[in-house]
Formats: sequence, structure tokens, C-alpha cells
Amino acid sequence: MTTPRTEHLVLPGVLTAEQAAATVRGILAVQREDGAIPWFRGHHLDPWDHTEAAMALDAAGEHAAAERAYAWLAEHQNEDGSWYAAYADGAHDDVTDRARESNFVAYLAVGVWHHYLSTGDDTFLDRMWPAVYAAVEWVLRLQQPGGEIGWRREDDGTPTDDALLTGSSSIHHALRCALAIAEQREEPQPDWELAVGALRHAIRRHPERFLDKDRYSMDWYYPVLGGALTGAEAGARIEKDWERFVVPGFGVRCVVPNPWVTGGESAELALALWAVGESDRALEILQSIQHLRDAESGLYWTGYVFEDDAIWPRELTTWTAGSLLLAVAALGGHDATCAVFGGGELPAGLEVDCCA
Repeated sequence: MTTPRTEHLVLPGVLTAEQAAATVRGILAVQREDGAIPWFRGHHLDPWDHTEAAMALDAAGEHAAAERAYAWLAEHQNEDGSWYAAYADGAHDDVTDRARESNFVAYLAVGVWHHYLSTGDDTFLDRMWPAVYAAVEWVLRLQQPGGEIGWRREDDGTPTDDALLTGSSSIHHALRCALAIAEQREEPQPDWELAVGALRHAIRRHPERFLDKDRYSMDWYYPVLGGALTGAEAGARIEKDWERFVVPGFGVRCVVPNPWVTGGESAELALALWAVGESDRALEILQSIQHLRDAESGLYWTGYVFEDDAIWPRELTTWTAGSLLLAVAALGGHDATCAVFGGGELPAGLEVDCCA
């Protein structure tokens, strides 16, 4: 095992160089030889969280391990361009949820673009392009006339046309990364440009087109994290529900009114705050969740019930550690992470008003 690069992963009150290296080693210890990164050994892998963990490895300079993670996705992609929602312990032939979720499938593009920006490896981009293309095409077959993206196909292939704001916001980010890949390869995708514009219009102007998940913090900050809301509009959204979701000293609630804060949501909010220029508040959020750190493994507990002073569930997840490392990398100025989550360098697609 190599020694992770941690100079940009050091953040006061969050990570020392030694702690950052331990967290990276914790993710590597869970990764299987074939590249799969389950939540933890013995639990399942889902494609979105697998990709999040791989991105954290790239942020730490563990490019070979990250590339194995992407190779796993390319090798085990379904013929229609999708992946299943869950694989037992990351075993490709042991599927535990045969539904296919649109934001899970789309997220490959974010990871591939992040890896390319981290390494400059054109050969990797060429090798992954067919998988990215097939994944995006599968996702866009679920786009509705109003621009939103249906959130899944059931195990029998039946589409679920209902859209999730969080999922569609993540897909908005993924489509922009896919367009960046296409531009780098000089293979324009005008249909994708139209699709991302229509999706952004739905997110910004038509909340009624999405299932009502207002109690969940992800629906609060994901339109910002996914780049659909920017500038003053993004800042106003963050301010509107800050006191509703943020618990000072503990982190971010997963869902109100439950007294439960989660590390993944907290780290993602920090990343969204960084993206809109709120680095000080981002740092405070990351500092507030260090009570979730497990000193022995370097990983982070998924959540904490603050009314009962109880860690729950009792699981140390690679994706929680991954989201924290990515937020720290952005605050630390890691070029690839800043480019992917800052959004300014990503193609915006075409502005679409036709579905107003």
C-alpha cells in the first residue's frame, strides 16, 4: 500500500496529515482486489457511493486504486448501459437489488472526469468513454417532458417516472461532466446539451415536478451542490433552511425533525458551501462532525442520534469518509476536485424555457 498524498487534505480541526492518511488507508482496506468498494466489507456496493469513494482516492493520489474502481464499473455494466442498485459485498454476480437508479448510473461521468483531471490520462478517458456514453443514454431515456429525470427502473424494467430533486440535481452535475468528457474527446453531444438545460430549468423553476421530500436535507442543498442553482439564488436557498437542518456542534440532520445528524450529508453541505464561496462555514461544518471519526480505522460513522448520545447505525462507511475527503480537498485547493465541484469550468448546456 502506498503512502497517500495528504498535503491538501490537512485542515485545522478536521484532519492532520496522519489522520488524512489513515482515512485513505481505511477506504483502501475495504476495496476488493477487483476494484469494488462496498460500503464496508460484508455490506453492499452501490454504483454512486462506489464512485464517491473512488474520487476520494484520486484526491489522495491513489490513482491506481481509483482506476481499478472505474474498471470494475466498465467491466460489469449491463448491456443497456445501467448498473444494478446493489451488489452484495461488491460481488458483481451477487445482485441484491436489481432495480436501476438513474442518479447511480449517471454518476460515473463525474468520477471519470475527476480521474482524468487528476491524472491527465487520455488513454483512460478513451477507455471509459463507451461506458459513460451508454450510461448517459440510459439515463436520458428516463427524462420526462418537463425536464426532470425519472428516478429508476424496477427490476422488471418498468420505468418509474416520478422524479427526485436530489437525484435529478446529481444527474445535472453528471451530465455537465459528461459534456466535458465529450468536449475533450471532440465528440459534441447536442442532445445532452438540451437535456441538461431542460433539467436545470425544472430544478430551478418547477419544484412541483419532483416528489415532495422537503424534510430531507439533501433536497435542500443538492440543487446547489449539483450546480443547478448558483450565485444569489444558491445563497438564498442555503440561508432559507439553515436553522432547520444544521445542528450547531453536531452536523446536519438527515431528515427533520429526527434528532439524527449524518456525516455524509454534513460533508456534502460543506462542499456546497465551498462552491458558493462560504469556506468559513464549510470548515465549521466539517469540524462539527469529527465526533463521528473512528480513530482506529480512520473511517467515519454514518450518523449520530444526539438526543440519545448514540452512534447509529453502527457502520463505518467508505462513502462517508469519501465525502469528507472530497470536501477537505476542495477547501485545500485540489485542482481536480475544485474543477469538478466548483462548476465554473464545466459546460452548462443550453438554456431551455420551452417546458415552462
